[in-house]
Amino acid sequence: MERVLQNKIANDNGGFTLVKKELIQLIDISKSFDGQMVLDELHLSIHENEFVTLLGPSGCGKTTTLRILGGFTGPDKGRVVFDGQDITQIPPNKRPLNTVFQKYALFTHMTIAENIAFGLKIKKKPKSYIDDKIRYALKLVNLDGYENRMPDSLSGGQQQRIAIARAIVNEPKVLLLDEPLGALDLKLRQEMQYELIRMKNELGITFVYVTHDQEEALTMSDTIVVMNQGYIQQIGSPESIYNEPENAFVADFIGDSNIIPAIMIEDKLVSILGTRFACVDTGFGNNRPVDVVIRPEDVILVEPSEGIIQGVVSHLIFKGVHYEMEVQACGFEWLVHSTTLFPVGKEVGIRVDPFNIQIMNKPESEDEEAVIIDI
Repeated sequence: MERVLQNKIANDNGGFTLVKKELIQLIDISKSFDGQMVLDELHLSIHENEFVTLLGPSGCGKTTTLRILGGFTGPDKGRVVFDGQDITQIPPNKRPLNTVFQKYALFTHMTIAENIAFGLKIKKKPKSYIDDKIRYALKLVNLDGYENRMPDSLSGGQQQRIAIARAIVNEPKVLLLDEPLGALDLKLRQEMQYELIRMKNELGITFVYVTHDQEEALTMSDTIVVMNQGYIQQIGSPESIYNEPENAFVADFIGDSNIIPAIMIEDKLVSILGTRFACVDTGFGNNRPVDVVIRPEDVILVEPSEGIIQGVVSHLIFKGVHYEMEVQACGFEWLVHSTTLFPVGKEVGIRVDPFNIQIMNKPESEDEEAVIIDI
């Protein structure tokens, strides 16, 4: 009963709302290598049973964050707290976490069963217990009957599943995954994304996943942590990260965007490239420079007389599910995704629904490109 109460908060209706328990806290984590700062006073909270993805370009600090959480690298400063206990100085093999790396690190001289059982044998678990765990893990990763196969007889995707099976038999509270699908081809990678979602839901454990692939993050995550230059840029659901980016870096990194300098004339009215557009944002002040984000799929192409501004289609690519076009209008190259074909050279009008115009404050300096989000 005590644990249930800890996970409830009063709501406005006089009842209670169930909230997920905070399982992991990274507090004031800083780390540098050879004098170069990789993480700078990072704060991050991860909740129980979440699928959390650390997303960002190479060198942003996401893998270092995962390694500090797993105990493979120590922070220069800060603490790692797990379920209320400070585990900063606890070695990896003593932490209630398991890690799956991009390189599967399977023992090539052992059978699949022996690979899966390796950690359990070190813990001196009885044979009957180990055999049950092997069968359960292979069933979970859809590789029943592979016990006696050797790793080199398996495909890349199958080897990845065995690496995951080897991790989950140890019953970790958290599974750490460091770009585990990076070596797979596109179709297999997409299949494994769905497999990971299924396993996470079936196991009921917390997943912390590192990737630079935006599609992977948007597809699998409950929560995305966007990182750049050692700082957290934004934390949120896939929908909020995509639809409401908090700065130009996030808008540009997550999917395609039209990022345009503009002037916020007043609440719900913005001047884009010298033309007034209705929007829904408020609180940015009057006649203030801002940045506007408009996703390519939210740009509506119409006949010139029906548009707010006019332009000419300058480039066209067929992408299968839509056409990708570039439209030159008011001195800006608009990226447009549409299921309707507008050929190169055609004059068009551009319209945008007010709800699809995202307003952002301009950074006050170049250094502000990397923004610390205080959690």
